[in-house]
Amino acid sequence: MRGWATDTLAASLAYVLASILTFAVLMPMQNVFFPEYPSRASLLFLPHGVRVLSAWLLGWRAVFALLPGVFIVFAYLAGTDVFLPTRLLAIAVAVLTVPAVFYLLKAVGWDLFPNPNRKPCWICVMGVGIATSILVSGLTNLVFGSATVEYIAFLIGDISGLFFLMLGLYFAFRFADGRPG
Repeated sequence: MRGWATDTLAASLAYVLASILTFAVLMPMQNVFFPEYPSRASLLFLPHGVRVLSAWLLGWRAVFALLPGVFIVFAYLAGTDVFLPTRLLAIAVAVLTVPAVFYLLKAVGWDLFPNPNRKPCWICVMGVGIATSILVSGLTNLVFGSATVEYIAFLIGDISGLFFLMLGLYFAFRFADGRPG
C-alpha cells in the first residue's frame, strides 16, 4: 500500500509542479514573445512529459497515481466546471491514453517498460510520447470541439514539453552523479 501512496504523491506532485511551471512561468513568457499567438495552449507543456514518464515507470498504476494531480490542475483552471462531462472526459483522456499505448505496444511484442536486464530505449519513450501527444491532442480537441490551431498548439506543447523535461532530467541525473554534461 505504501508504494501506491508514494507513487501517487510523486506522480501527482510532479504533474502539479510541472503545470505550475508551465502556467505561471512559461505561458507568461510565451505571451510576451508571441503576443499575436491565437491559442491559449502552452507551446512547452511539461505535464505531458510527466504523463509519459509516469506511465513508462508505473504502467497502469500511473492512471491512479496521476489522477489526483490531473484533477487538481483541471479544477484550478476550470473551477467548478471541472465536473462538466467534457472536462471529466478530458481528464480521462489525459490519464488513460499514455499507459494504454505502452500496454498496446507490449501486447504486440514491443515491451518498453523498465527492465533491469536492458538499458532504457529513450528514443522509444520519446516516440511513445509523440504518438500519445497526437492521440491526446486529437481526443482532447474532439472532446472540447476546438479549432485546428488548438490541436497544433497542443501537439507542439506536448512534444516540446516531453523533450525538454527528458533533457532536463538527463542533465540533473548527470549532475547528481558528479559527471559533466
